[in-house]
Amino acid sequence: MKKLVSLFLCLAMVLSVMSFAAAEEDMTLNVMLPDFYSDADWKTLEDGNPVLQAIYEKTGVKLNVTWVPNSGYGEQTTLTLADVNNLPEVMVMQGPRDAIMLKSARDGAFWDLTDFVADAANYPNLAAGEKSVYDNIAVDGRLYGIYRARAYARAGIYYRNDYAAQAGYAEEPATVEEFKDMCLKMAALDPNLYVINMCKYVAGTIGIMTVMNGAPYQYGVNAEGKIYPAFEDPAFQEGLDFLRELYAAGGIDPNFMTIESGNWDDAERSDPPKAVMRLDCLDNGYRYEEWLEENKGTDKEKPVVSLLTAIPNKDGKIQIWPQNIGASGEIVITKAVSAEKLPKVVKFLDWCNSQDGQTLLNCGLQDVTYWIHSDGFRYTYPEGEAENSATYAATTNVIQHSLNQLGMNVNGDLTPPTAATLLRSEYNKNLEDNAQYVIANPCLTFESETNNLMGSTINQAVEDAQVQYIAGKIDLAGLQAAYADWHAEGGDLILQEYQTVYDAQAK
Repeated sequence: MKKLVSLFLCLAMVLSVMSFAAAEEDMTLNVMLPDFYSDADWKTLEDGNPVLQAIYEKTGVKLNVTWVPNSGYGEQTTLTLADVNNLPEVMVMQGPRDAIMLKSARDGAFWDLTDFVADAANYPNLAAGEKSVYDNIAVDGRLYGIYRARAYARAGIYYRNDYAAQAGYAEEPATVEEFKDMCLKMAALDPNLYVINMCKYVAGTIGIMTVMNGAPYQYGVNAEGKIYPAFEDPAFQEGLDFLRELYAAGGIDPNFMTIESGNWDDAERSDPPKAVMRLDCLDNGYRYEEWLEENKGTDKEKPVVSLLTAIPNKDGKIQIWPQNIGASGEIVITKAVSAEKLPKVVKFLDWCNSQDGQTLLNCGLQDVTYWIHSDGFRYTYPEGEAENSATYAATTNVIQHSLNQLGMNVNGDLTPPTAATLLRSEYNKNLEDNAQYVIANPCLTFESETNNLMGSTINQAVEDAQVQYIAGKIDLAGLQAAYADWHAEGGDLILQEYQTVYDAQAK
């Protein structure tokens, strides 16, 4: 693969070399990022990676990236922050309200960036971010990171409508109950076909299924004004019961917990597909459709992938799981950066949000990892070579790697536009139309010392039990025992602390 990529090096070298820090000395920046292509071997500036080289040419910043497989990034984050003498200088924090983020910010592990974000004269791109989203990630009213922008109504279901038609659903299901029926009928089509494509990352699948079924997100508030965990809502249990039923019917790969998120696409893109539906970010749905058009010759005027979003549950209510809070984590600067170096690092993050920065991080290099065709749009293969798109995509994954994880886009998407396929246009419209149905965690900005200390641990234990329940490894009594452990091991204290804040705000 390195030999293949090296053919493109000469193209990278012709880039404009005007640096935003031309008057400064070159700066090396140690960065830790989640990695979705952990089997790719060409990752560093020293290896000659042309995208990293282009960033250096543009900015004078030499990125030294530590890549951590996405599936283990949360665990590695905890280990990394525990070793204060060996911190990366810049890193992704995947959960802006997670206990590890709150604790580390309060303990002084990260620089306070509030005043930098407010300085539009020197950091115009960072200052252009949405105030409401900055507020969502604030810790005690201060900003310790730059959010990675995401659309609120991004989550939903995409599925192969050609397979659904075989199961008797030529039209999209009109309700959640019809959706469940469709899934079970699709599971009966072929013993070698899975319906819902699942992997190690189960939070999205469980969240989308339970919320659309009528459950709250993370926490709910009952009619008496009492806060309770979402997993105790009857609608949440009904959502889990459906996943368990579908699993038992052969509609979910029994080995889903061995599938890394970086390989999540594989079951959909095999020939024939091994799975034909996903509960996930819907932008992956239009990408799947575009992949089918490029690689399987499907009709661009008749997409075989459908997006299913705003459908009512049995109570007639439409709810969409909030895949994010307007952000998918944030980029923080640790105290490994000196006070003298700090403004330069913030300036680099500001550049990352510029058009040049966004394009390099998210798309890579023109004529190396993306191409502009005669219609003026951006494509992932040269014009006239759609049949070789898979080869170009594989090369791009190695070159571009997961550098988009450093992307923030707080000032909007400034990258070269892509052609608006039918499904992509539908997705963009959904983002606007469906925002009204996205529900919120009522305790999002509440503070709980207990949650900061042990929330991640006891919540993970609950998720593990839910996975076992879906897979038929434990019964309802076993699941409820895990919930009882959650209450006993800190959950009750979390509820009490949240309730105190909620009651104070209600007065």
